[in-house]
Amino acid sequence: MQDYQEIIDNFRVPANKKVRLKDFDPAWEGDGDIPKSQRKELAEKILTQDVSALAEAQEMLYADDSWALLVIFQAMDAAGKDSTIKHVMSGVNPQGVQVYSFKHPSAEELDHDFLWRCTKALPERGRIGIFNRSYYEEVLIVKVHPELVAAQHIPGADPDSQKFWEHRYEDIVNFERHLTRNGTAIVKFFLHVSKAKQRERFLERIENPQKHWKFSAADMKERDYWDQYMDAYEECLSQTSGKSAPWYVIPADHKWVSRALVAAILCDTIKSLGLKWPKVTEEQKAAIQAAKRQLEGEGK
Repeated sequence: MQDYQEIIDNFRVPANKKVRLKDFDPAWEGDGDIPKSQRKELAEKILTQDVSALAEAQEMLYADDSWALLVIFQAMDAAGKDSTIKHVMSGVNPQGVQVYSFKHPSAEELDHDFLWRCTKALPERGRIGIFNRSYYEEVLIVKVHPELVAAQHIPGADPDSQKFWEHRYEDIVNFERHLTRNGTAIVKFFLHVSKAKQRERFLERIENPQKHWKFSAADMKERDYWDQYMDAYEECLSQTSGKSAPWYVIPADHKWVSRALVAAILCDTIKSLGLKWPKVTEEQKAAIQAAKRQLEGEGK
């Protein structure tokens, strides 16, 4: 049976390595030698423990006030981004976390560089920022639909040129290096759902009236570009996973698996920052003792 750290490392994309998504099983659900019921029970136990640990880690992140944590989620539709964020962050103080969902860029956003709208939403020190989609859309959906580049009015932009995309990857890598050098830790999750599981979840939305609000005809249209998206993701993961800003390919066909893995990786990431509780000065200690004497005196 693999240990905790080995399992996490299996899903991490090494820097400068060509990614083939066929090497990652979206239906992975743990050690096949252990009955599924036990695996699921263990995953739920780990999730509960890590959600509690994450809440404590977030408090220390705030108290230490030297690092911010940026968490990026990318995925095909119906991979479970929203529910993963909801379950994993359920125990964290709402004041210590901010979630941004990036949709189609506005006219104002298109009049700026492609990193601008995400830069405005970066978390400050002591906080966790979650991007539900991000600037990576610029090398994913825009790469699948290169005609979108025209709306950005970039001088001399040629999306048919490989150089154009190489420059975008380079800009993203340099941006993330700048952030990590200045106290923003970055962890990135690609929730890897299979096409068959996406079909199943789309049908659930169609057949359940209470889920009709989730259905979008645009999602069905994008499904027709599945192979192109997989190519775009492979290239993106290969070009932009680094030691300080790694990608993790998370199997997403089973939500109990993806939630447990994301929680474990977030806890591991915060733990690696070497955070410490602020030291209490002698002056603060004296003030605490004085307050204690005063309060105890009031009770007599």
